[in-house]
Parts: sequence; C-alpha cells; structure tokens
Amino acid sequence: MQDYYNHVRDTFRAHGKPDVAQGQMAYMRHQFEYFGLKMPAWTALTRAIHKNRGIPQARDLTALARLCYDDDHREMQYFAIETVQKALKKQPPEFINFLEELILKKSWWDTVDWLAKLVGMHFERHPELIEPVTEHWMTSGELWLQRVCLIFQLRYKDKTDAALLFKYVRQVAASGEFFLQKGAGWALRQYSKTDPGAVRKFLDETRVSALTRREGSKYL
Repeated sequence: MQDYYNHVRDTFRAHGKPDVAQGQMAYMRHQFEYFGLKMPAWTALTRAIHKNRGIPQARDLTALARLCYDDDHREMQYFAIETVQKALKKQPPEFINFLEELILKKSWWDTVDWLAKLVGMHFERHPELIEPVTEHWMTSGELWLQRVCLIFQLRYKDKTDAALLFKYVRQVAASGEFFLQKGAGWALRQYSKTDPGAVRKFLDETRVSALTRREGSKYL
C-alpha cells in the first residue's frame, strides 16, 4: 500500500494549484495543508486512480487509509474516506471500530460529517450496532463522536429512530459546544421533513439552545 499511497500523493501534488491551496488553508483556519485541488478535481483524479489501481480490501484498505491520514495534506484524507466509502458494503460489523479511529484522527467538520454518513450506512447493514456503539460514543465525552451520534441518521427519513435522536439531543442540550448544538439542530431540521409534528412537539417540550432551536425549526 505504500506504493499506492505514493502514487496518490504524487498525482495530487502534480495537479495541485498553490494559489487555490492558500485559500483552502485560510478557510480551514490553517489546520491542514492543501495541494490546491477543489472537489471536482480531486474526485476526478480519485475515480481514475480507483479505475487503474482498484479498490483495496481488508487490511490493505485500512493500511492505505492510515497512510493517507498520516499525510499533512487534507485531500489525502478525502481520498481515504472516498476509498473507504467505495468498499464499505463489504465490511464486517467490527469495521465500526476503524470508522471510529478515522473520526478521532485530524478531526474537523469536513471529514467528521462525511464519516457520519458512512457510519449511518454501516449501521443500516448492521443495525444491532446502533444502540451499543452510540451509547458508548455519547458517554465518551469526545465531541466528534457525539456529533456523529446526532447526525448519522440524516439520510434515514421514515426509518429514523426518533426516540434515539431526541434522547441524544437532550443529552447535549446543556453543552456549550457549537458543533453539538449545530449538529442537533441539523438533525432535527432534517427529521422535520419526515415528521414535522414530532419535531414541533419535541421543541415545545424540551429546553434546547437557541442555536439548536433556530436550526431545528427552520422548516416548521
């Protein structure tokens, strides 16, 4: 996988644009380096690499993703997550542990929110994991794991476990963390498209932050 990683890194670097990279780094508060590839560019390069090199599986997949996460350039983390997503359907239940590892590494909203979608997809195939894993994450005290617990159901629509969603929103209601309050509001807003009455009733009966309430009630 070292050769695979080297190929991705060299390809991305060759197509990068330093002037674009400066703007990207500023937008992300200079937390990460960038090659200067906007999303259409790196996704096109990723598709070509996958076509030519294939999608790694099993230990090769996790090894490649870890190499990409060790890289200073944010596009390499995007490549890792896109590659994991392509292989996700074939992963066993315990793959949730690797997703947790990625959530906690170089964490910021751009990768965490994408990984939350992958967690939701994995839970759809292994629903027995939902309660024990999310309960553990909520009690962990880890901001980004808690955010994932709030938003992993964004795509679930009428399959949303509303009781679980409302429970976790209540648990973070007193938190001053922006990403938790914003995430809670986002989840409520999304679910209000499916069951506005339930979300309205929840907001009427529950004390939440002004940010959560504002975000959650946008469609009501």
